[in-house]
Amino acid sequence: MNSNIEPRDDQTLPDRLVVLGTGGTIAGRAAQRDDHVGYRAGEVAVGDLMAGIPLPVDWSVQAEQLAQIDSKDMGPGVWRLLLARVSQLLMQPGVRGIVITHGTDTLEETAYLLQRVLQPAKPVVLTCAMRPATALAPDGPQNLADALAVAAQPGGRGVLAVCAGRIHGGLAVRKVHHYRLDAFDSGDAGPLGLVEQGACTLFQPWPGAEPDQALLPRLLARQVWPRVECLYSHGGADGWLVRALLAQDAALGRERADRLQGLVVAGTGNGTLHAELLAALLEAQAAGIRVWRTTRCASGRVVLAGSSPEPIPAVALPPAQARLALLLDLLTS
Repeated sequence: MNSNIEPRDDQTLPDRLVVLGTGGTIAGRAAQRDDHVGYRAGEVAVGDLMAGIPLPVDWSVQAEQLAQIDSKDMGPGVWRLLLARVSQLLMQPGVRGIVITHGTDTLEETAYLLQRVLQPAKPVVLTCAMRPATALAPDGPQNLADALAVAAQPGGRGVLAVCAGRIHGGLAVRKVHHYRLDAFDSGDAGPLGLVEQGACTLFQPWPGAEPDQALLPRLLARQVWPRVECLYSHGGADGWLVRALLAQDAALGRERADRLQGLVVAGTGNGTLHAELLAALLEAQAAGIRVWRTTRCASGRVVLAGSSPEPIPAVALPPAQARLALLLDLLTS
């Protein structure tokens, strides 16, 4: 059987891979082929992105446009669509793997959310590009071909991110550069593996697959997800923003569904917090707001000293992923 692209969503199709398009730079269009910055994200249809891409041998590939946005604008609306559609596809026996084309800016958040909620027993591979589709030498086609190769791997599972030949786990991936083609890493954990000439080499096991069956229905049922904001500690941080958020909540009424429920603060160094900011965060805790801290450093995690409890608990996640982790914790607590 030759590989082919199927436009339909049909459970009677043979074993296949499904590519879901959500927009991003990989689907971007610029007026000039040498313009890697002044492009418009999310303009090229996912079916057009698939044109000319080498497909895994003997696999059918189905393409579907789920959204078409700049990933800086990612939020619960598209996340709900992704969670629901990916969950539906995973339940179809003929779907052996899923690829999601995504913008780079919030890829680490989407990957984290999908892995935490779905923990799929099949591969769900996010891929992206740092150059638009109209570039003189776009990186999207190779990334997409590599993602398809990973999705077709026997025994593959979990949410993954594939960029510049590296395979990252969904819980560890993070964007570390704004322009270079190799823009992602996995922090201290390192990448799960590599894709070279369409072949995968694994350094670590595939991500786990033990989903919380109640979590997805809760997320999809909630019209408004718990509101969690991110703040940074810095020189001169006086806690004004924290108190302004608390004052806004008090003025609007704490019974609103979109009230503030959590704060994640990215501390300096080992998660340290400016004294005045810490005082304001303790006021927020006293008002019933859940507060977590992490570090604003690009690498490393907060290391706790001794056994004495800290007033603001620390988590071993970058700020954006820590925000989602607290959101999910609030949803289930």
